[in-house]
Amino acid sequence: MRLSKMHLKTLREVPAEAEIPSHILMLRTGMIRKLASGVYGFMSLGWRTIRKIEGIVREEMDAAGSQEIHMSAVQPAELWQESGRWDAYGPELWRIKDRHGREFCLGPTHEEIFTDIVRNDVSSYRQLPMNLYQIQTKYRDEARPRFGLMRSREFIMKDAYSFDRDDEGLDQSYRDMYAAYEKIFTRCGLDFRPVEADNGAIGGSNSHEFTAISEVGESEIAYCEHCSMAATVERAECRDAEAQDDMDMLPMEEVHTPGTKTIEEVADFLGMDQEQTMKALLFVTYDNEGKEAGYVAAFVRGDRELNMTKLVNALGIPEHAIEFADEEKMGVATGCVGGFTGPVGLHDCTIVVDSELPGLKNLCAGACKEDHHLKNVNYGRDYEGDIVTDIKVLKEGDPCPVCGAPIKHARGIEVGQVFKLGTKYSESMNAYYKDENMKDHPIVMGCYGIGVTRTMAAIIEQHHDENGIIWPMSVAPYHVIITVMKPDDEIQAGVAEKIYDGLLAGGAEVLLDDRKERPGVKFKDADLLGIPIRITVGRGAADGIIEYKMRRDADKTEMTVEEGIRKALETIDEEK
Repeated sequence: MRLSKMHLKTLREVPAEAEIPSHILMLRTGMIRKLASGVYGFMSLGWRTIRKIEGIVREEMDAAGSQEIHMSAVQPAELWQESGRWDAYGPELWRIKDRHGREFCLGPTHEEIFTDIVRNDVSSYRQLPMNLYQIQTKYRDEARPRFGLMRSREFIMKDAYSFDRDDEGLDQSYRDMYAAYEKIFTRCGLDFRPVEADNGAIGGSNSHEFTAISEVGESEIAYCEHCSMAATVERAECRDAEAQDDMDMLPMEEVHTPGTKTIEEVADFLGMDQEQTMKALLFVTYDNEGKEAGYVAAFVRGDRELNMTKLVNALGIPEHAIEFADEEKMGVATGCVGGFTGPVGLHDCTIVVDSELPGLKNLCAGACKEDHHLKNVNYGRDYEGDIVTDIKVLKEGDPCPVCGAPIKHARGIEVGQVFKLGTKYSESMNAYYKDENMKDHPIVMGCYGIGVTRTMAAIIEQHHDENGIIWPMSVAPYHVIITVMKPDDEIQAGVAEKIYDGLLAGGAEVLLDDRKERPGVKFKDADLLGIPIRITVGRGAADGIIEYKMRRDADKTEMTVEEGIRKALETIDEEK
């Protein structure tokens, strides 16, 4: 492709709306074009990279035995109502109506559609296992679209669904997809880590998130350097503090603690460690129609943080169905007092107690009375929980739940996730098969997603410098850029054409910068665009000498035209 004929608009200034490198660089290179908040179109260079990523995904999915199909993004509400997700999915589900008032949604994912296909087409065990996938545009009505392609309202995703006879078959399908994902993200040039994850609105019993390591990522992961433990912080289990079984329960007493609404304040006032205190967090929940359903009081040790994902999972409700309560309003109904709430004396609310609290003795908690706390509060004697489970955050430095070594934290970008759905959708939507004895069984399902556009953003986050993008060869929009210093010089133009033709004949994808621009502009654009190999045709052209440079390296090397063509083709073949 000749740059003089290409639609290309690069920007020298950083766009005001862009906050992170991938967003900045995709706008500056003209790879994406904003249409509305969270909605982007792709220009030529950006679309070429998207197609490269899709190509890698297709090759590995096909090699793993999955079959590609393509379904509509417009999905009828009836299927989502069958599965129970029409209301449960929440406000991110982009709901629409046709002219007849029939309800649809713009698909954020396709479990219902694929389940419907299989329940209509599969009846016998002989037709299983089966794995179907698609690469398609998805829609989620994000409340706060941000970071360009990282959190957008329209995005491209590969979603696959496996259908098996039993859990053993699902385990194998899951392993096959897990292995395929490792190959896909490795080929895309990503530094990534698979970690245990929460299933969220998708549901199911088990899940792993593939996280590209990045400081700008919205996903926080906890991992252990001494064992294989790795999980999103949302999912990470915690090791409870050792139970204080040898300690006697002391008599509970009320103490005056004026103005001490925070854990820090009450601990300082009473001269005790924060580990001896109990923290209360108060919530209101809503039903599917958005009406108040009840109140929740969650309790963790004073120095701990509440894990909201664990809490909503314990309550069995979607994330959008809970928010912090109006303390005065909740106080009238339950007896709580903002800043001084404890579990003793609470009523008419669901009490959720973190799993380590029952083993701890003589804690300090709010007295449900203004400016007062209770000392020596003990589980079983003084209070009980409606739900007792792990609802705390695994913090950096906490003991690993597997081996006890200190936990490390890192940030990352979720680029893919694999789920064991089990029979969640097949049972609710009546997707059954008959075994050898003509007995009906629910089909056992798995679900496997890759954010194609997110993967593009993650690659840029990991592969850039102050001058622009540094594309891995496998996903670069072009392999080589030929920079002609003086395109009006017949000798330089002739040498450039010779290199251009030689590379194209060898199967390379080449940009020829034949624009009548200053050399400095061309070099800046070449660095900004991040094409892996740059060949410069300048003063040495008369002697058959060119300059060869890898975008990722500082060094430049002079060599003959023939050597440059040969080296470029060899490098492309090795790295793509």
